[in-house]
Amino acid sequence: MKRNILNTALVLTAGVLWGVTGIFVRALSAEGFGAIQIVFIRLFASLPPFAVLILCKDRKNGFRIRLRDLPLFLGLGIGSILFFTVCYFTAMRETSLSTAAVLLYTSPIWVMLASVFLFKNPFTLRKGTALALSFIGCVLVSGWGKVSVKGLLAGLGAGLGYAAYSILATVALKRYPPHTITFYTFLIATVGALPMSDPVGTVSRIAASPHTGRLLLLFAAAGIVIVFLPYLCYTSGLRAVPADTAAILTTVEPLVATLVGVAVFHETLTFSGVFGIFCILSAIVVLHAKKRSVHE
Repeated sequence: MKRNILNTALVLTAGVLWGVTGIFVRALSAEGFGAIQIVFIRLFASLPPFAVLILCKDRKNGFRIRLRDLPLFLGLGIGSILFFTVCYFTAMRETSLSTAAVLLYTSPIWVMLASVFLFKNPFTLRKGTALALSFIGCVLVSGWGKVSVKGLLAGLGAGLGYAAYSILATVALKRYPPHTITFYTFLIATVGALPMSDPVGTVSRIAASPHTGRLLLLFAAAGIVIVFLPYLCYTSGLRAVPADTAAILTTVEPLVATLVGVAVFHETLTFSGVFGIFCILSAIVVLHAKKRSVHE
């Protein structure tokens, strides 16, 4: 029981940390960095803490992976993290930010379907209710805007890529510890993002900035707070929390992002936003309510 509570708390912590991403994105955008550059920066900045963790926990075996598992890590790094990120930023460019966020959070649907067919997890009324509540909550919190065909496909692709991490990480956890999985996932994603991120221009901008020291601290903080800690927590939580349940729990992210927008950026919280927050919290309560029958 305590193990389940701990791992649920780890997944929720990941969602909360992802919810503060906007603070770092806006700070780096204000310094003149583009979206893909920010993606590369946060991926690259996460590698040192992942490497240090392995050196502290498992220096002998932590960096070892089997060659036959390389496709699995390519799927995690390229097919999930990098694909999801590129699709998400494309969706934000082609549609409204709110629409992109809603389409991203179709990911629990993909995860739940995959869990039923791949991992034989039962689809229960409780899970279905929580899924519906979380998606309605995300729609209400984020709102709904214009949708183009390209934006729609990109947004759905982002949700699929986002879901792929839960699915592939569940498989990888049967063979490797969380720190090994996260390190190689983000190493591969960083290498994949390099050609798109204008590394020369990024380095030049950092060197030319009158606040180079502040920028480097901001990079390090972004790598630790919105990549290293949440992905380590989420991957660790997947050891005991089913992927479909974890995907629903992380819908706490738009809730936190909304509260950050209100508290930090003085954005307006509407009645629908409040109701959306209530729906997301209700989904988490429903998901972890005591089972009332042996069939649940």
